[in-house]
Amino acid sequence: MRGMSRRSTTKGGRARGLLQGVAFFATLAVVWEGSVRIFDIRSYLLPPLSDVIKEVIASRALLWQHGIITFNEVVLGFIAAAISGVMMAALVFFVPIARRTVYPLLIGLQSIPKVGLAPLIIVWFGYGLNSKVIMSFLFAFFPIVISTLGGLAGTPEHLEEHFRALRASRWVTFWKLRVPSALPSFVDGCKVAMPLAVIGAVVGEFVGSNDGLGNLILLATGSSRSSLTFAALGAVTAMSLALFAVVAGFGRLVWWRAQS
Repeated sequence: MRGMSRRSTTKGGRARGLLQGVAFFATLAVVWEGSVRIFDIRSYLLPPLSDVIKEVIASRALLWQHGIITFNEVVLGFIAAAISGVMMAALVFFVPIARRTVYPLLIGLQSIPKVGLAPLIIVWFGYGLNSKVIMSFLFAFFPIVISTLGGLAGTPEHLEEHFRALRASRWVTFWKLRVPSALPSFVDGCKVAMPLAVIGAVVGEFVGSNDGLGNLILLATGSSRSSLTFAALGAVTAMSLALFAVVAGFGRLVWWRAQS
């Protein structure tokens, strides 16, 4: 009976949370639409939400065409950042000379504005896919390195002593202890990095591209099509939320490993 009561309470809490979210965004929509109508705001400054929705429907093929390109850039850049970030974190953690040399270099490079690097990336790698993937990679890489490094360093000491008492090899200790302990931190880093990867790809498209949602935003803004601009921005936001949800779902699958 207690188990059934807990499950019903959990379901009730989820339904209540969903309703609260829907009510919040519905209120924002009403405020947006009403404010534009009441204050007679020019559509090129802020189009009504109804016009944006109509534009999304009318331009759905165009948004899909450019959205797929941006999606590919983001996914490739993020995957590269995740793999490279884990490898770099392991290198810095296990190799003392890398901690004294490579790590300060990473921090220094992170302080360089990525928007300032974008024109150089375009010049070096061209207007195609490669430059956008690199921009996405650069935005997402550092958070994954830092979070994974923190996870590796945060392994409980008493568990390390237990593994030493069992005379476990460094590889067994790494795979059976440090990896499960670092997984939650890695997932948190990926949650931070995923929206940044989207931003990186769009920034690259702003600076130099012939397609993608960033390029579509520039074209729509240049032609004073504010509704299309907001529709493209909405597509970018929806993509970021969807990819974040995928990462969060992965996090729920692996979180138990750190608690075992």
